[in-house]
Amino acid sequence: MNQQASLKTRIQYYFENTLASGPTSLIKWLAIVSIFSVLILGLVILIFGISSAPDSNDGLGFIEGAWQSLMATLDSGTMGGDEGWPFRMVRFVATLIGIFLISILIGSISSAIDEKIDELKMGRSNVLEHGHTLILGWSEKIFSIISELVIANENQKKPCIVILSEKNKVEVEEEIRSKVADLKNTKIVVRNGNPLDASDISIVNPYEAKSILVLSPDQENADIHVIKTVLGLTRSKKRTEKELNIVAEIKNESNMEAAELVGNNETLFIRSDDIISRITAQTCLQSGLSVVYSEILQFDGDEIYFKDEPSLIGKTYKDALFAYETSSVMGIISATEEALINPSMDYVLKQGDQIIAISEDDDTIVLNGKSGERIEPKNQGKLEDHPTKVSHTLLLGWNDNGGKIIQELDNYVAPGSNVKIVADLTAEDLASIEIIKQEISNISLSFMKGEISSKKTLESLNAELYSNIIVLSYKYLEVQESDAKTLICLLHLRNICEQFDKNFNIVTEMLDLKNRELGVVAKADDFIVGDNLISLLLSQLSENKILKKVYDELFRSEGSEIYLKPASRYITVGKDVDFYNIVANAAELNETVIGYRISAQSEDSDSNFGVRINPNKSGRITLNEEDFVIVLSED
Repeated sequence: MNQQASLKTRIQYYFENTLASGPTSLIKWLAIVSIFSVLILGLVILIFGISSAPDSNDGLGFIEGAWQSLMATLDSGTMGGDEGWPFRMVRFVATLIGIFLISILIGSISSAIDEKIDELKMGRSNVLEHGHTLILGWSEKIFSIISELVIANENQKKPCIVILSEKNKVEVEEEIRSKVADLKNTKIVVRNGNPLDASDISIVNPYEAKSILVLSPDQENADIHVIKTVLGLTRSKKRTEKELNIVAEIKNESNMEAAELVGNNETLFIRSDDIISRITAQTCLQSGLSVVYSEILQFDGDEIYFKDEPSLIGKTYKDALFAYETSSVMGIISATEEALINPSMDYVLKQGDQIIAISEDDDTIVLNGKSGERIEPKNQGKLEDHPTKVSHTLLLGWNDNGGKIIQELDNYVAPGSNVKIVADLTAEDLASIEIIKQEISNISLSFMKGEISSKKTLESLNAELYSNIIVLSYKYLEVQESDAKTLICLLHLRNICEQFDKNFNIVTEMLDLKNRELGVVAKADDFIVGDNLISLLLSQLSENKILKKVYDELFRSEGSEIYLKPASRYITVGKDVDFYNIVANAAELNETVIGYRISAQSEDSDSNFGVRINPNKSGRITLNEEDFVIVLSED
């Protein structure tokens, strides 16, 4: 049975609630107590006729008494010259009350300031930026993404990157400062919150952002987190009519259908594991290809741009190849936004078509080539075809990408090829390998359990008999431990290589980009740093969504792809030629040239491992038998 609360209880309840509501309420109570105390002391002076001078018989009165009490309450130093003990006692009491109240007031204000500073450190205040790049979530990819966006933003006015993650704001800012050397003109704003929570997302002003990147977290069921975050953005009641520009990472193909449903045609989903598997498989068969992809995907240096060129309408794709001296044409974006990579040389450009070109910047795509004069092919090289070959591949180590790499390899090699897997395989791994066996047609698959960092194991494999070797990371290990195991394996392989005086192509997966320098010492041919490549791709797509159509064409096994073909296929090696000559001879084979590789520099990181993309076509060059021309070709 409820009982009526006493007056004292109700007053106490009200008092506690007002105090709990914050420092403002406390200051109000202090003001009330101060006024009440001053009035009481003024009344005491009035009743007892207290005077400020001992020899005076006239009391101060209520108003003057209250004023004198107020002064003593606010400043204890004012009572030093008081005379007469009655007046001194009243002022002394007022001073004690003042010390008590002001101490509480100072403590309250100090506490409120500390709370506000802590709140700011937590990163919970609203972001007022607009036209910013918004990154939702956290993973190791974020540092590469920020580095790339900083470069892309150099010619922008007051660019800003806003980050929302569950990590501590101060820790995030410290990590960014330590891992991104120079932010140039880009401002970084960090907020703390859960990207799955719509109320947390609202504080970073998502619907005024230029682009939104949703990172896949480093945990199980990462795709579910990405899909839920995208759903919160596209279906929010707070969203505006402005179309969103969202780029997100999906790891598992089975989740792609659900992701597309929530994406609302405003989201580009990148299947990261699939892309890394394709690049690894292609690089396994072509040393140096990973460097080419890295070069194209970076904002620093030459990259892919689109250009309307009305003066080329009615001319052929072959004419366009020679129209630019300092840019390399690689295809056409049609009026229907279809990406045509290395189309037929007879393709006629139409109204609405755009040139796809590799150039230093969008303003360097200028018609400064030799399109007005006929360039006769003067090929003296070997124009023999390069049929698909039987391949013998040794795959060392295992992770979830292993099966996809084998399936992708199966698209490129001739029947009779084989892959041998050596790794510390679990029962689940063995079961997945058996499934892969049923899905491939050109490759015979075998496997054995073994420790890839053991020299004894590697020597027993007769590694010198294989044309290609792929070393995969153990992703269940800590990053540095996994890369250490990989590096030890590389050192043993190179030692075996020297023993048998044979070079074979080694493609190595690394988890940490910084460990690549150690890998160069170990003389590996190519490195696939998955997180770095996906970071570059996400950064590029956040700036231009249409690029995805180009990358989709480049990464798939059908159609034209990037190949490194012997220089002798196009020119007489050892002879000085200009690059127009190489472009013309390749065009006769319906191939588009975008660069070359000097094999003598393949281990020199300062020379970009010998890869040169988009050279000046008037520049003269001498290529040797071991050098390669980088082309877009259907085979």
